[in-house]
Amino acid sequence: MRSPSSEGSAPLPIPPARWHTSCNRSADDAGPRSTGVQAAVIQQCSDVSQPGWLALRQQLWPHCAAKEHLAEMSAFLAEPARFAQFVKYDGSGVAVGLVEVAIRTDYVNGADTSPVAFLEGIYVVPRARRSGVARELVAAAERWALGMGCTELASDAAIENTSSHAMHAALGFVETERVVFFRKVPR
Repeated sequence: MRSPSSEGSAPLPIPPARWHTSCNRSADDAGPRSTGVQAAVIQQCSDVSQPGWLALRQQLWPHCAAKEHLAEMSAFLAEPARFAQFVKYDGSGVAVGLVEVAIRTDYVNGADTSPVAFLEGIYVVPRARRSGVARELVAAAERWALGMGCTELASDAAIENTSSHAMHAALGFVETERVVFFRKVPR
């Protein structure tokens, strides 16, 4: 949903490694390689053809068809004031991590303010986990959120996803509450 812009696709400098997350495929499968990349960079997505973006989304949300991913990606790019996505590339230009963040104006569990930046998804290929990639990606999301006027970054994880809980804690998130959702079909 975001239109391409030179500002949105400019690589962000990477501070000293201190960040991480999850996936299950080899680095060679992480998506197309960029040519000419000399140093590891984080790049904000500006086009659905962003190298590695679709491949990393497919690893994070494998139940979703590529066509559905591409439709969502286009929708996100069309609303740059509401959505941002960042891909981390290693020094060889291979996509090794992804973070997607959105501005939520509805109620966000555990948040004290509105609007709130919400970490919609984060994924790091297995070989790059526990090396600071997730921390760098979350920092990029935080910078974007601050630039959008948000003072909180919220997230969620399934109750049984204890590795995600640990990652969130390591990244400085504080658990605020646990919720069980219910539904009923009216008759």
